[in-house]
Amino acid sequence: MIGADATFCGTWPFEPRFCDRAGFRQHYVDQGTGRPVLLLHGQPTWGYIWRRFIPVLAASHRVVVPDHMGFGKSETPPARVYTLRTHVANLTTLIEALDLHDITLVMQDWGGPIGVGYAVRHPERVHSLVLMNTVCGYGTIGRRDLPNPLDTPWFTWVCEGLHTGRTEAVLSQLGSTILSVMQLVGLERLDRVDATFLRAYAAPFPTPEECKGAIAFPLDLALGRVQDFVREGERGVPALQTKPAMMIEGMLDRAIPPALAIADFQGLWPGAPVIQLPGAGHYLQEDAPEAVVPLVQAFLALLGSAPAERAWPRN
Repeated sequence: MIGADATFCGTWPFEPRFCDRAGFRQHYVDQGTGRPVLLLHGQPTWGYIWRRFIPVLAASHRVVVPDHMGFGKSETPPARVYTLRTHVANLTTLIEALDLHDITLVMQDWGGPIGVGYAVRHPERVHSLVLMNTVCGYGTIGRRDLPNPLDTPWFTWVCEGLHTGRTEAVLSQLGSTILSVMQLVGLERLDRVDATFLRAYAAPFPTPEECKGAIAFPLDLALGRVQDFVREGERGVPALQTKPAMMIEGMLDRAIPPALAIADFQGLWPGAPVIQLPGAGHYLQEDAPEAVVPLVQAFLALLGSAPAERAWPRN
């Protein structure tokens, strides 16, 4: 867990806030006023990945950026179970504690299954969605013509290392292996990586014990532990499909096949836009922020200009 006041040379200047209602000390940023925008990070990052988005979006919206349990400035409780089910429960508790309604969910990587896992269970609180290099898991049900989600460089590496212990060994040392792991997942713009970048992303993982959440995320999918929880949310899919949505996809992703991610999105929102970024990888917030931030800003502005049912294509 990172110290509450750490700013990483001023690149993370946001006031730290904490909520303990989910049974651990969860950090979040809360900036601006207006209709809430919830930015959800993935693996093995934290809210820092949204640092370029927060000041821009907070000029017109209330921007809330939580660190999932075991990441960033949030606590890594040793006795907790780190599964998709648990992360969605934690997010639900935080949203209720902050009394958020009419939310736009902006989600990347595991932020997608967490955010969508919340949305299908609480559609009455969700206004719209932006998906970035992630999947919902509902738009490709029954299809056999798409890539296997585990047939990528990242999940091939994860699965091959399960039996030898390599996967856990590397992920339990993220304080020193963070850049190698992010490259394997899909970080393209290494020219933008500097000492502050490395220190910020390595800081949550000083010991193997602090890496518990980061170890569990890929295993949740590789070992099939998410399936029952995803199926339980199917009844909320029709309501999900009524929400305005947009996808931004870095096409050099090494963790989630872009063809699968796009098909999953279009299976739910066939009329909604998909913006493909050919030079960006899985971490498109780092690879192409100059393109992604304005796209999210424009989406929010369009939704704010008219009632949701007229502002964006709907099914």
